[in-house]
Amino acid sequence: MLAPVKTQDSAEIDSGGVLCRYPRRMPLREDIRDIAIVAHVDHGKTTLVDAMLWQSGSFRANQEVAERVLDSMDLEREKGITILAKNTAVRRSGVKINIVDTPGHADFGGEVERALTMVDGVLLLVDASEGPLPQTRFVLRKALESRLPVILVVNKVDRPDARIEEVVNEVYELFLDLDADESQIEFPIVYADARAGRAGLEPDDLADDLDPLFEVLLERIPAPSYEEGHALQAHVTNLDASPYLGRLALCRIREGTIRKGQQVAWCSADGEITRVKVTELYVTEALDRVEAEEAGPGELIAVAGIPEVTIGETLADPDDPRPLPVIGVDEPSLAMTIGVNTSLLAGQDGTRLTASMVLARLEQELIGNVSLRVFPTERPDAWEVQGRGELQLAILVELMRREGFELTVCKPQVVTREVDGKLHEPMERLAIDAPEDYVGVITQLLALRKGRLEQMVNHGTGWVRMEYVVPARGLIGFRTEFLTETRGTGILHHVFHAYEPWHGELRMRPTGSLVADRRGPATAFALLNLQERGQLFIAPGTEVYEGMVVGENARAEDLDVNATKEKKLTNMRSSTADELVRLIPPRLLSLEQALEFLGDDECVEVTPNNVRLRKVELSGQKRQIASSRKARGLATV
Repeated sequence: MLAPVKTQDSAEIDSGGVLCRYPRRMPLREDIRDIAIVAHVDHGKTTLVDAMLWQSGSFRANQEVAERVLDSMDLEREKGITILAKNTAVRRSGVKINIVDTPGHADFGGEVERALTMVDGVLLLVDASEGPLPQTRFVLRKALESRLPVILVVNKVDRPDARIEEVVNEVYELFLDLDADESQIEFPIVYADARAGRAGLEPDDLADDLDPLFEVLLERIPAPSYEEGHALQAHVTNLDASPYLGRLALCRIREGTIRKGQQVAWCSADGEITRVKVTELYVTEALDRVEAEEAGPGELIAVAGIPEVTIGETLADPDDPRPLPVIGVDEPSLAMTIGVNTSLLAGQDGTRLTASMVLARLEQELIGNVSLRVFPTERPDAWEVQGRGELQLAILVELMRREGFELTVCKPQVVTREVDGKLHEPMERLAIDAPEDYVGVITQLLALRKGRLEQMVNHGTGWVRMEYVVPARGLIGFRTEFLTETRGTGILHHVFHAYEPWHGELRMRPTGSLVADRRGPATAFALLNLQERGQLFIAPGTEVYEGMVVGENARAEDLDVNATKEKKLTNMRSSTADELVRLIPPRLLSLEQALEFLGDDECVEVTPNNVRLRKVELSGQKRQIASSRKARGLATV
């Protein structure tokens, strides 16, 4: 049964200084709150959810629970970031609090935009030392655009380098910068140490638990409102799958009540309305989905029985179907060509090798990821995949290789636009934290990439924060060079800023590649001579083939090399015959590093066990002909 409701006039509802956005008298579900936790990467969102689950009695005292329990994917645990938005629920003072944990990385912004359509308020989490960063700006902008009330949680106040007062002022400046209105700026502030499960209204007076946070949350986040007697409207905001039930539609009920076994109208994105049956209905309790007979307004539910449903569609009353607006997301800004593996070593590692398998997997990804686009190319075995950033596209490729795919992935390119007859390109807002000793080298690196310095702040601790606006293509491959120049001490984050007119040619990678000129196993004798030319990516015994990139040349041009050369044997003894060959350890590239390293004529061969760099055109002779024709200004054949 649904809980009793309270009715108030919207003019009188003042949810902590935020006037309710509903225009007439509406009942409120006082037994439910729907919130999203938004923050920059690694500011403690998932750790805070862990503490809320423990303190609400969701786990037994002796139950073994992994840290960051909501990060359930292997990749999320390995990288320490949230990739998919997930929801959980805790009970406090008779109120069910539905919590949506959102990704903090702007590359997964599609997940953030979906999550914000499910909730009535947000907890904005900010690190007490780092303060608001570009991704904080991104997620906060989305929350303010949705007119959602905000509670600021300043986390990690126990850090020795915490600068709490300055961080709060920076958040106020960020609200003003994002054109927040007066009601949005008057947000409550809670100070927390999420790892210890403590919170308080003063930074130096934390309670032993999270009670102060729960009290502010229940007081300031508005309860879901609905219209009495309104027909059913449930918005599909995410998808999941069950091996027994098939596709599950995760919905937020806006109006009306839905029951298990009920006939509903499925309003698809193309305008078609179909009658379907709700075979199973689930609601969230802690980390589990539990069966329910019915659910009412404000509930976050999972529905089985509609195998073709997609994100943004509506489940409605079959006698009075009223579709809700389809969820809109920002356009992609980066593109990458993904195709089948065409190298000479294809088919040795993976089990999924054909073009039809790759296309089916990409189409499957489109169902659950609204921020991706897939377009055909001139080749029948390759497709252009557009997304928000390098990390999002690299995660997709990493997931596919773990599923047994072998792929060829080309260098990421920016998605340009034509505005008023002029070519425009995406710009990124880049924030850098680095020791002040490296300000000069960072300025030089970004000047080459047409970066524009917006702000520079010296905190007086030996560290400097610099904010730049840089062409997105200038940041492809920038991270590795940046970490090298700052000796691994620098921290950088970037987020999409705007489209600006094309900035002209950029000087990108200053080095060339060492390219194998024949097939065979690499030998220690050959690599000993090659390591003087530059840094190697392979070890002795690695199988190479013509056109495979085996290292980075110290000079700007590419160099064809023989990595399989063997030492000639004679029957003459030598004093140095048994001398040990000492090789410098090779630089083993991860998938993200390989994508950053790529030149314009290079691509990555990705298999379940290997990441290899190679030229797009494997034949050295054909590459030489194309290079000479280009030098003479002739069209390449």
